[in-house]
This record gives sequence, C-alpha cells and structure tokens, in this order.
Amino acid sequence: MVTFAAQFVRTDIQNHMKILQLCKKFPYPLKDGESIAVTYLSNALHNLGCEISLLSMNTSKHYMDITELPADFNHYKEIHVTALDNSIKAFDAFKNLFSSDSYHVSRFVCPDFKNKLIELLKANEYDVIQLETLYLTPYIDVIKEHSNALITMRAHNVEFEIWERISSNTKFLPKKWYLQYLTSKLKRYELAHLNKYDYLVAVSERDLRKFKTLGYKNGAISSPIGLNLKNYTTLKPHNVCDDICFIGALDWMPNMEGLMWFIEKVWPALSQKFPDIKFHIAGRNTPDTLKNLNINNIVVHGEVSDAIEFVDKYSMMIVPLFSGSGMRVKILEGMALGKVVITTVLGKEGIHAENGEHILEADTPEEFIRQISGVMSGAIDKESIGAHAKKFVEDYYDHGVNALKLLEKYRSLKDNPSYKKDVMLK
Repeated sequence: MVTFAAQFVRTDIQNHMKILQLCKKFPYPLKDGESIAVTYLSNALHNLGCEISLLSMNTSKHYMDITELPADFNHYKEIHVTALDNSIKAFDAFKNLFSSDSYHVSRFVCPDFKNKLIELLKANEYDVIQLETLYLTPYIDVIKEHSNALITMRAHNVEFEIWERISSNTKFLPKKWYLQYLTSKLKRYELAHLNKYDYLVAVSERDLRKFKTLGYKNGAISSPIGLNLKNYTTLKPHNVCDDICFIGALDWMPNMEGLMWFIEKVWPALSQKFPDIKFHIAGRNTPDTLKNLNINNIVVHGEVSDAIEFVDKYSMMIVPLFSGSGMRVKILEGMALGKVVITTVLGKEGIHAENGEHILEADTPEEFIRQISGVMSGAIDKESIGAHAKKFVEDYYDHGVNALKLLEKYRSLKDNPSYKKDVMLK
C-alpha cells in the first residue's frame, strides 16, 4: 500500500491546540453525512485557530484522488492518507463466521495506517487525537503507547443500533440471521471499547443518553453536527418546482432500504393522485438496479456534482428512513435550504425539530401521501415551514458555534492535568 502526504500551512493565525483527526474514509467530496460532519467541524476548528492534521484511510469503496482536492480544501496543516481495500470479500466474510472479531470493524484494520500513525505520534505532540467513529478504536492502544494526548471519540451514531434496525427490517431469513450474527459481534465490540477513550463527543443528546445507559462512564459532551451556513444562503435565485427529491449515499443500506420502500409502497398511489408530479433521486454509488428503473415520472440522476444545488431545485425532500442512528445531515441540509422535509420519526431522531412547524413526519404510506398532498394543495404552508426550518438550523446547527463549544471543552480538559490520570485510574 502507498502512503501519500500533502501539506497546507497557515501562518496568519496563532495555534491554540494541536489536533490529529483520524478518519476511516477520506472526508471529501461532501456527498455523504460523515464527510460533511468531519469537514465542517475541522474547518471550523481551523478558523478558531487550531492546528488540525488529518490521517485518513483512502478506501477502495470511497476512493479519493488527493491530487484533485480543490484549492479551498486548505484547513488542514497536514494531510496523510493510506490506501485500504475494504471491499467485502466472500472468503473473508466466511472465515469471520468462525472468529470472535467484528467483521464490520476488522475491515478497517490497516497495517499502513497503524505505521503512519506511529510515525506521526513520534514526530508530534498533539493535544487531542479525535477518532471519527467507532472504526478507529483498534488504534487506541497504539495511541496510548506513543502519546499522552487526550483521546476523544466523535460518535456519529450508535453503530450496532443501525444494524439491529436493519436486521429487524430484513425479511429474507438467511440474510436476517447473518446480519443478526454480525450485529451481535459489533455490539459486543462497541460495548467492550466503550470506556477505552478519554472523552466522548456524541452528535445528539439522545445518543449521549444511550451511551450512558449502555455503560459509558468517562466525560462526555453532546456536540451536534454543524453546517457552514453560508453555503446554503448564497445560492443564485431560480425557479423551484413542486416535485419531490431524495438524495443520499446509495451504498448505505438504510438509504436504499427506505428509498425502495417509498418507491414500492408510496409512489404508485401518490403518482396516481398527482399524475404530473416527478420524483428525483440522486446519490453516490447509485446501483444499476436503480439506474435501470423504468417507472413513470421517477428520474434517477445518479451522482450529482453539487448536492446543495440539486436539493435547492425542488420544494420537497423526502427522507424515508427505518434504520440508522445518530443524526441525518441531509435533513439539516434540506432545512437549511428552506425546503419542506418529510421524514420518519426515526429519521428525525436526534434533531429536536417540531412536526408541523419545522418539519413533517410520516411513518406509513398513508401518512407520506397525506403530508405531500397537504403541501401540494396548499393546506400545509410550505413557505412557513421552510422559513421556520431555515431559522431552526441557523439557531442550533451553525458549525462555528458548535465547534467553539467543543473547543472550549477541549481547552478545559487540557488545562486540567489530572483529567487523563483520573480516566486511566477508572
């Protein structure tokens, strides 16, 4: 495997804290929630004067040519990547049946990543090493061996909870059994590593309560995913049509599960009621089965160059999620654009928006049709909901405000030299 490093240096701001961010996939392009969450936070911390460096796996599933990064992707002092083939292999999956290891996690165990991490830890004294998601926990022991930095886990969701919900919704029994087996090992792994990091950064109060219920005992903060709001307010005015849109990473099982449910259960009756309405679908890694759909008034765009521009064309955005965990960034993006977002109760989980004021909830085909019909007929004031949604995101999900709160917590921990010792003694 080959390691590539690129370096961007800022000399116009004073360094306050030195942070190393570890990622299981490169956080660009900004076409999925994880990439948006990672990039907006690191950018905001950089703007607050922190020196941020990135060590990321560059996976076969989400490969990024680092030489093609845009000029304004310059908030990192250093960028280091190591290649990783994390594709699902039948033989490895079969072998894992006879192992206690979690197959979800073991696919991100990378010797090159470990070696590069050791090299960086020996050459630098970091204040904070921030792990983005559970899949970086295999490297905690390496960090502790080579660094005294505060190890923080930014949990984008409760990982095993996603797969419990996917397993529950799976009808084909052999697949259901296999997913339940993998999920049980992932849960065992997640709970066993729950108190190995020094500090937990959960993306919602709901997730924070869940982690504590599961047995987390160290320090923690709820730090919501934030958006760079200027990206959603400087768009050129254009005509917005009354069609519906969906956008999301289509190699993520909960997205495909919810999308196909909507197409099969909701769309036939909806299109019969509104023959002129169109349903526009976009997403990274769109499968051929979706591209080859031949259903009247369903338009599959595949991967689009600008997700924000795509969503902004339509008045309604649907997010029919029945699995998943954490916080859905695409919902926040739709709200920031002043769209009517229609989602399930689970989809809204972690976002304390009010149904009927900031967002519309629907869990059944009948409820989706009723909410969409209300918008189409004018019984639901889409302008009012869009304006309230936009204001809601501005009030609670500005990346600069949320990053400042997190940075203040990191500073307080750094200024308390007994904190690491207290954690280690537990």
